[in-house]
Amino acid sequence: MCPGTSGAIHLPPMRVQTTLRTPVSIEGIGLHTGHRVRTTFRPAPEDHGIVFHRDDHPSVALPALPGSALGFDHATTLGVGDVQIGTVEHALSAAFGLGIDNLEIEVRGDELPILDGSALPFVRLFQAAGIERQRRPARVLAIERRREIRRGDKSITVRPGRGLTITYEIDFPHRAIGHQSMTLHVEPEAYASRIAPARTFGFTHEIHYLRERGLVRGGSLQNAIVLDEQNVVSGPLRFADEFVRHKILDLLGDLALLGRPVEGKVHARRAGHALHAELVRELAGEALHPASAAAFRAEPSFAG
Repeated sequence: MCPGTSGAIHLPPMRVQTTLRTPVSIEGIGLHTGHRVRTTFRPAPEDHGIVFHRDDHPSVALPALPGSALGFDHATTLGVGDVQIGTVEHALSAAFGLGIDNLEIEVRGDELPILDGSALPFVRLFQAAGIERQRRPARVLAIERRREIRRGDKSITVRPGRGLTITYEIDFPHRAIGHQSMTLHVEPEAYASRIAPARTFGFTHEIHYLRERGLVRGGSLQNAIVLDEQNVVSGPLRFADEFVRHKILDLLGDLALLGRPVEGKVHARRAGHALHAELVRELAGEALHPASAAAFRAEPSFAG
């Protein structure tokens, strides 16, 4: 016991669960379908988690949990039976980054709008609604031992730590990207200003191939960073290292599928949605939907 102290152990305040104060809606173009879609976010009670519903199948609940994850091919898709909702990762990242635990999300369409390709519109929407503190403590998933997932030159390592700290490294053979690295201690203010504005990115040589597969029909220079063989062709970057920041955004959206806050240190090297999914599966202690197995074989270069 130190002189002049009472001997009490001072622990950091316990985080309580949160939801929105009021419902809010947003609409725009779906990245992959090109259709106009609308999403409404509503407050939800304690221990509810984040649950999606399609307005044409209102009785089917799609919780943001590993068992609902159908795939990670250019977007995160949740589904039960024939009911699916795609491109959920940016909204989930915004909720996770701001520490929002409980939401009812109604989707008119089969994917969420891509908006500007970042999570910033969702962050602003949630901030406009207001974030309501609830009574029960958040059920934090604390990483208790070091783990590593490695697939060739891609890897993710996790270890214990206070709060959540993400280090992400990428290396693309393109002069506008190259090697980038960033470390972030994840807190709402830091997430909102440093990560949420970072946009998804892709390459012009992929567009024809993707559209033949029925993907990125709603993609444009207004909702993604687009690169040709040499340059960025979609206008100025928001950050010089916007690419690695978006990878952190994606990782947080995938970690949101754990259904609870995470505490520890995560170091990702040249990873992506497929490796993120393996990490979620291991941390959750349960298998993802079998349909997502193909996503583990190769990581698409279009960031999502």
